[in-house]
Amino acid sequence: MMDYSKILSDRALSLQPSGIRKFFDILDDMKDVVSLTVGQPDFVTPWHIREAAIESLEKGRTYYTSNAGLTPLREEISAYMKRRFDLSYGANDEILVTVGGSEAIDLAIRACVNVGDEVIIPQPSFVCYGPITTMAGGTPVIIPLKAENKFKLTASELRAAITPKTKMLVLPFPNNPTGAVMTLDELEEIAEVLRGTDIIVLSDEIYAELTYNGAHASIASLEGMRERTIIASGFSKAYAMTGWRLGYTLAPREITAQMFKIHQYAIMCAPTVSQFAAIEALKAGDGDIEYMKGEYDKRRRLIVKGLEDAGIECFEPEGAFYVFANVGKFGLTSEEFCTRLLYEAGVAIVPGTAFGECGEGFARISYAYSTKHISLAIEKIKSFVENL
Repeated sequence: MMDYSKILSDRALSLQPSGIRKFFDILDDMKDVVSLTVGQPDFVTPWHIREAAIESLEKGRTYYTSNAGLTPLREEISAYMKRRFDLSYGANDEILVTVGGSEAIDLAIRACVNVGDEVIIPQPSFVCYGPITTMAGGTPVIIPLKAENKFKLTASELRAAITPKTKMLVLPFPNNPTGAVMTLDELEEIAEVLRGTDIIVLSDEIYAELTYNGAHASIASLEGMRERTIIASGFSKAYAMTGWRLGYTLAPREITAQMFKIHQYAIMCAPTVSQFAAIEALKAGDGDIEYMKGEYDKRRRLIVKGLEDAGIECFEPEGAFYVFANVGKFGLTSEEFCTRLLYEAGVAIVPGTAFGECGEGFARISYAYSTKHISLAIEKIKSFVENL
């Protein structure tokens, strides 16, 4: 009989399953549940993007691409970043096409983090940063973000977390699950702490296009920050292309060269058909982004008002498509509240603790759903809360 505890990696064994997935597993055997859990657009990928993919298949473009991605795609990414965010990156040596934003994050951490290095991770935030850091041999250092700061990272919090072992800061804004956004002035305060250090920034900007109260700001645009910033982004959220699994990194050539080697050995290249679809998205998809963003904005206002009417506090999210609702006043833990809401009212939302221990007392509610679906869920939530 094999003793797998002696065979499997200690680092792998130390990882805990995703708190999001754990809750989703409960839904598998349940029917007639109104779910506000999924972090993906409910829109179908726009037709002209799908058509470009179909054309690539009809023309037999089913080969490997270069490891870094199709040259025309990297050129379009470069032009898009300049046009939309006024950021300049070279297509040949500073842009790498990845399998989703998740691989982009993995590459950034593995290319920079040595055993024993510390990676500062503000939470609540997406679930992958800590486990990837652990698998790279680094040590996650958590900064619990505060509701009174609208879950934004402050310079004083960052300064207090830095030690001689700090290698990287993760900046996950616009934020999943809170919807928090950092303004340019707020990022400048963070940049001032980092200037003169050797700390690298991993700026996860997958929701950059989905900001509602002004334009997205990237820390890479600030003086002295481009040289120490890796931007991870992709096509999943902006273009409703989650299943196409396509992302990219933007970084100085010295860092990109190291990420390229890891990507080369582990992945080879991103899916070819997805790359041809992405070229079309970047060339002709600005209108798609604005349309979907407008729809999310309507849903954002609908769900915030509905929760307030139900007596559930939440600050107005400024980005992404999530509300981080305060459910702590009902005398239940986040998991208890969400579990009872599921079984007693047939509504599924995600406990805030899935995104870090400091998410206790909160729940993530996605508004990447139709207004009809959201309205039905709000009615059920309101009845549930009244019965509590």
